[in-house]
Amino acid sequence: MKKLPILVANRSIRLVGNIFKLIAYPFHFLLPNLRFTIPEYSSAKLKLSNRSVIPRTIWQTNFTNKCTLPVYMNYLFNRLMSLNCDYRYVSTEARGEYLQKNAQKEVYAAYMRLTNGAAQADLWRLVVLNLEGGVYMDIDATLVWPLDKLIGEENKAIYIKIDNNTRLTNYFIASAPNNQDLQKAIENVLYNIEHYDPSMGVYHSTGPSVLDTLLTDRNDIHTEDRKYVCIQGSFTNEHFQYLDRPRSKWTHINPADLVKNKEE
Repeated sequence: MKKLPILVANRSIRLVGNIFKLIAYPFHFLLPNLRFTIPEYSSAKLKLSNRSVIPRTIWQTNFTNKCTLPVYMNYLFNRLMSLNCDYRYVSTEARGEYLQKNAQKEVYAAYMRLTNGAAQADLWRLVVLNLEGGVYMDIDATLVWPLDKLIGEENKAIYIKIDNNTRLTNYFIASAPNNQDLQKAIENVLYNIEHYDPSMGVYHSTGPSVLDTLLTDRNDIHTEDRKYVCIQGSFTNEHFQYLDRPRSKWTHINPADLVKNKEE
């Protein structure tokens, strides 16, 4: 895939997204209670790709699907970039219900010990992708190229790297089901929860460090620099994502309170 056009698209998307963010400040000042609804399910608008080793299904989650204008515009843009993919939004409550029904008991038990939604989403994304496959994206993530073309004929998984293509992250993961790397990541998260130390925090116990530690220096996995796949913060930011719950992002929590004791 030629990457110069993708890089140009990246820069253009950031510019357009920043314009929408600027517009959103006076918009929500004048209409402080107006919210938009991200659907729980949106079917593919075009014929699903025949290249379906990695299912063309986008998975997203957040504390609510009632969102501000920037978050909704980000959703609409991603749907434009994934017209031949299904879309599924899973609420906080539905995440727990899904794991209770589909995951092993120890996975659900570990999930229920987590007190922060971002940490819960970290574990849930690994499980749902391992069981069903598809593409997970954080709610503030933005595709920079049509998703079907990005995935192509990859038959296992695509991970992205940040910090000048040096560290793996988890805000975008594309995977076929039954991915043994994701299964190992789930096991590592469970271990971290069982042996949790506050110095780990969300980032190192359930978050990006889990994949980075597990898969770093592996030559048999497909990784891409994020700027050619999926970026964050183009259309939205912490202010608009958490407008109804100020300072509720995982970066503001007390790490000592992240994991409940088993008896609680």
